[in-house]
Amino acid sequence: SLLRRYELLFYPGDGSVEMHDVKNHRTFLKRTKYDNLHLEDLFIGNKVNVFSRQLVLIDYGDQYTARQLGSRKEKTLALIKPDAISKAGEIIEIINKAGFTITKLKMMMLSRKEAVDFHVDHQSRPFYNELIQFITTGPIIAMEILRDDAICEWKRLLGPANSGVARTDASGSIRAVFGTDGIRNAAHGPDSFASAAREMELFFPSSGGCGPANTAKFTNCTCCIVKPHAVSEGLLGKILMAIRDAGFEISAMQMFNMDRVNVEEFYEVYKGVVTEYHDMVTEMYSGPCVAMEIQQNNATKTFREFCGPADPEIARHLRPGTLRAIFGKTKIQNAVHCTDLPEDGLLELINYLSSSDA
Repeated sequence: SLLRRYELLFYPGDGSVEMHDVKNHRTFLKRTKYDNLHLEDLFIGNKVNVFSRQLVLIDYGDQYTARQLGSRKEKTLALIKPDAISKAGEIIEIINKAGFTITKLKMMMLSRKEAVDFHVDHQSRPFYNELIQFITTGPIIAMEILRDDAICEWKRLLGPANSGVARTDASGSIRAVFGTDGIRNAAHGPDSFASAAREMELFFPSSGGCGPANTAKFTNCTCCIVKPHAVSEGLLGKILMAIRDAGFEISAMQMFNMDRVNVEEFYEVYKGVVTEYHDMVTEMYSGPCVAMEIQQNNATKTFREFCGPADPEIARHLRPGTLRAIFGKTKIQNAVHCTDLPEDGLLELINYLSSSDA
């Protein structure tokens, strides 16, 4: 658990990396080709793995790099409203296809006070009370999304605030496709840099608070974790759609990063039993995961069956409709983790959905 400071050099030409130990002024890793790091991973605040070492990117190495990588990179808030929660998979798929990186995600339930804070700019509008009432009727999904010109691009994807106008003026937009009217309009995005900063602070406080409450029910449930490779490959939306279409309810959801110690504890039952144990550990902390609470009668058993055999190759032969058959690549990168035993489901969910960033 030591923290050390390194200078990381990345060469886009051949995808090689080099690391220098800042304190001791010496080379820590000679220039080596490394396929698992990409230019789009390099933004401040992200966690990346280089040869099983987890690095937190805290600043750009020089002004040139800052100009090249950071000049137009913006973060904004993407909010899926209660009326479109059942279409979260489709909306997240649109977000991924538009080149955004989802850096934070949490399903939440707003209190009236939080709704008032969120809609503070609309207090003088005639529909204000209806707006407050609607946003507190059910769960929402808040996301921090990142790309060049994020605020403007997300507003463009959303379309006009009134879904009726959106169907006329921007027929392919999110509000045109999934919205109903000016209030039940599927999703939200801030208009300006200042609004984006204020709203993201509300949902994802930098002060260390946990923001609005998550929606976990902790009853009749099991745990599903979408693994880092599936998140980074943009498969989250498709996996959410598949889970919904199979008749399961996703009652809580949160993105988080695990560190090595957490993962070793999480996979402790497999140590010395499964030969791939070390590779499983490395995969699980290689990037952000998404934990979900899945509800259905006899959820642990039925959801485990829906995930399919741990090896995607076997799954494709024996159970071709399962999650691992469709989205898995290898026994290590098999898209999802699911709870094996009913008594473990609650423990896993309490672990990953109870704290501010799990």
